[in-house]
Parts: sequence; structure tokens; C-alpha cells
Amino acid sequence: MSFSGFAPEEESIGWGALSAPVEETDLVSQAIRKEKITKEIKTCQEGLRAMLTKVQNVQKDVDKLTSSNEMLQMYIDNLTKQMASRR
Repeated sequence: MSFSGFAPEEESIGWGALSAPVEETDLVSQAIRKEKITKEIKTCQEGLRAMLTKVQNVQKDVDKLTSSNEMLQMYIDNLTKQMASRR
């Protein structure tokens, strides 16, 4: 027997507790999925921040070494000129 507005699966449940509506289950699973994705994004952002800090520190070291190399090259050039002028 079917009444308008009632789904057949609701009829078979009888007078007992109704099953959870499909929409609520979907909303809950979507909320859980969104929470997991949000946590994953935050974890990835923290990892990226750590990598950015490392990259910035390495860049500072590279800049220092480049400056030192330039200074050493000037020193070598000056020594070469001095040695050439003595001969």
C-alpha cells in the first residue's frame, strides 16, 4: 500500500525508529570530508612555510658566499697586478 508523499522504503520500516535522512548523512560526511581537507591544507601550508624559511636562509648564505667570492676575486686581481708591476 502506498500513500502519496511517502517513499516505499519508509513503509517497510514500520512503527520503529526512522532511518537517518539521506540529506543529513550526506551533510555529515561532507562536513567530515571538509574538515579533513582543511586539516590537510593547514598541514601543507605549515610545510610550505618551513620550506620557505629554509629557502630564505639558504639564499642569505648564497648572498654571503657570493659577496665573499667577489671580495676574494678583487684580492686576487690586486695581487696579480702587484706581481706584474714588480717584474
